[in-house]
Amino acid sequence: MKMHKLALSVLAAAALVGCSSTKLDEPAPVETRPTAPASNANAGSGAPVAESRVQTVDLAAQAAQAVSDKRVVYFDFDSYVVKSDFQNVIDAHAKRMSVDNKVALRLEGHTDERGGSEYNLALGQKRAEAVAKSLSLLGVPAARVEPVSFGKERPAAQGSDEAAWAKNRRVELKDK
Repeated sequence: MKMHKLALSVLAAAALVGCSSTKLDEPAPVETRPTAPASNANAGSGAPVAESRVQTVDLAAQAAQAVSDKRVVYFDFDSYVVKSDFQNVIDAHAKRMSVDNKVALRLEGHTDERGGSEYNLALGQKRAEAVAKSLSLLGVPAARVEPVSFGKERPAAQGSDEAAWAKNRRVELKDK
């Protein structure tokens, strides 16, 4: 047991001796390298030239490009529930609006030709408000979104068949 304590004491003493050889008061040596030759713009000034290799990224332009083809959310018959198929459209617009504080949207709700005018105006409004609610859940302030309804007054497709009706049940996201 004494041998074990003796070995441990010797090991601790060796560690202390090793630490004492490092002086913390002296600064570490710094390697100096020659600077790059100055460009013609600062050739006479003698000032070092910093070259930036980082390119500027315009996030607002990228976000606007990302939503350029995502401007419509379609709905099922007699419904104002935003389908999960169109969540990517809403996400892209929310991202754009978080990047660019100047962007405001008008959400235009539409219906197909079936039903009365008052009913379709109310349904179009509920659809626009459902998209507005989805945007607000993603952090878009309500003041930057205006839900309006056109009911059945502005159809995207003419006709009285399911294909035309499906194209008319929509909310269009338009910049204000």
